[in-house]
Amino acid sequence: MKKFLLLAAAVSFSACSIVAQNERAPATPLIAFDPYFSVWSMADKLTDQPTKHWTGTDQPMRGLLRVDGKVYRWMGRDPRDAAAMEQKSLTIAPLHTIYTFEAGGVRLTATFLTPSIPTDLDLLAQPVTYLSWKIASTDGQHHSAEIYLGIDARIAVNSSDQQVTWSSAHTTDLRVLSVGSRDQQTLNRSGDNLRADWGYFHLAVPDDEQATLVAARTERGAEGDGIPSTKEDDMEMPHTAAGAPLLSVTFPIDLVGPETAERHVLLSFTQDYAIEYLDRKLRPYWRHNGATVPQMLTSAERGYPKIEERSAKFDADLMSDMEKAGGPVYARLTALAFRQTLAANGLATDVDGTPLQFPKENFSNGCISTVDVLYPSSPFFLFFSPTLLEAQLKPVMAYSSLPRWKWPFAPHDLGQYPLANGQVYGGGERTEEDQMPVEESGNMLIMIAAMGRAQGDMHFAKEYWPILTKWAEYLRAKGLDPENQLSTDDFAGHLAHNANLSIKAIDALGAYAEMARGLGHNDVARDYSRAAKEMATKWETLAKEGDHYKLAFDSANTWSQKYNLVWDRLLSLNLFPPRVRQTELAYYATKMQVYGLPLDSRRDYTKLDWELWTATLSTDRAQFDALVTPLGKWLDATPTRVPLNDWYDTKTGKQEGFQARSVVGGLYIKALSDDVLTKKWRARTE
Repeated sequence: MKKFLLLAAAVSFSACSIVAQNERAPATPLIAFDPYFSVWSMADKLTDQPTKHWTGTDQPMRGLLRVDGKVYRWMGRDPRDAAAMEQKSLTIAPLHTIYTFEAGGVRLTATFLTPSIPTDLDLLAQPVTYLSWKIASTDGQHHSAEIYLGIDARIAVNSSDQQVTWSSAHTTDLRVLSVGSRDQQTLNRSGDNLRADWGYFHLAVPDDEQATLVAARTERGAEGDGIPSTKEDDMEMPHTAAGAPLLSVTFPIDLVGPETAERHVLLSFTQDYAIEYLDRKLRPYWRHNGATVPQMLTSAERGYPKIEERSAKFDADLMSDMEKAGGPVYARLTALAFRQTLAANGLATDVDGTPLQFPKENFSNGCISTVDVLYPSSPFFLFFSPTLLEAQLKPVMAYSSLPRWKWPFAPHDLGQYPLANGQVYGGGERTEEDQMPVEESGNMLIMIAAMGRAQGDMHFAKEYWPILTKWAEYLRAKGLDPENQLSTDDFAGHLAHNANLSIKAIDALGAYAEMARGLGHNDVARDYSRAAKEMATKWETLAKEGDHYKLAFDSANTWSQKYNLVWDRLLSLNLFPPRVRQTELAYYATKMQVYGLPLDSRRDYTKLDWELWTATLSTDRAQFDALVTPLGKWLDATPTRVPLNDWYDTKTGKQEGFQARSVVGGLYIKALSDDVLTKKWRARTE
């Protein structure tokens, strides 16, 4: 199954496959940094299709290897007259994606590294993916070889008809080719199915590597091997992205005997501004100390050996712990979820240097800082870095403190990515229509309490205590038996008397009581703790239906996943008796489908994140495995080839909607439920 090895001498991540022969990923991350800089392979083999942005739009990267005069493809579909190398293995780890290929008597290992270590904000914010190669003879013979990489200009624009310009530059240690849109309309629009409209992509090559670096047109279709013979940059600009030259680098390599040749490049995308928040344009966090693009690239290159060593150890240690925590399928899921969780966020710096992180609600409606996206992704950040969760919650709380937010409940969002200028969902700031009052208020209280426990104090709750109190009062009045309103599963429509939503409200009141206790408001803590306990008792009477609990209090012959109940144990609230969890888990075993547990009795679809939350209700490993094992089958069989989609049909495995969203960070909730493991990873600095 999955094997994560440290080579004793070099702390080098193993290039052997992490999966058995019949396993695969729905999509494989190559570059996964933020919503604009995110390139994937959406096929079993890297040579089967062009590489794509997470939205599915082509952003081709072309990889070729010339061996003794014959050209082979190792990445991309073109040129089609070049034979594809045989893909021997694929490893997907949290920070690395590693392919191995063979052809013409040589073995090529191509490694993509995005070193997104959550406890190192400067490294996490560095907009660089390293692409490295190892090439060696497999037959012991001498071989003359050339590694070629070509990057299509579409990587730097929203659409192929946009005009681009390109340039060549030199930093202290690197030669750099750059491309970007001609017009550079910074933060000019918001939306969901969009790619970059401003900023520049950079292909950076170390000075000390013998390489030819050019921006040159090559044959993009069926003819021509795609390796430019010219050493001159094309200067006929601007040009449409579809017709612009490729940014390309060629490394000549002479293979003698058993020696292994190694080369690497830096792939980077930089923007002057990342987010607009309450009409203020915010810089990306990597610029918080005033770094320029050349300085950032030079620092990234000089730090590469140590970064690779840290990242290899990070991957090996994390996957070992995830397999111990939840088994091989769980480890596989968390590996796939890691970079995706972070890459659906933009990390910016406030005017005082404070980090602010803004998730994008990918392939939903493109909202920014959606509270019911923050909630399912929060286990990832609580497990690795509560500081990052605070960076996500702070913009929401600051907005909620403004007079313009006049409702007694929490907002749904801050706008549409990358413009966080005020709620756009439902009634926005205008009406209560299609708001999520119980949902979002409960989410915020639970997350802030969990964050306070993780940080060891309630400083954040103290700063916003009057607002939290207002939301708690609302939930106390409205939360036990919610009115006809939306929950986070809004695709299912409005639902009154929602039993799972009621659990969220009750746990949120318990969480508020814990925050009050931490702040010394003991009378308030006792009052709300007592109220939450009384509501939990009433809930059981309202929801009970024979051998399970209902979807809605007034709906007979229904059921639903009670995933919100997981916080009763994680926050040590103990509001609900253990029999509630045990009764539900036993009932779920009778409702399993081939690819997982349906969300509720209305349809066959499910939510990937909630399945793991529901499985984590169990303290029995066999029961947990029974709920999670079908998810491995789903990874192997789903016909939908996109970055992890979190809403799919449990009978067919087909995508219902959503993809590449940060909510898959919720898969880390099983790891978060282990206090010893969580303490270890929060404290990790290397």
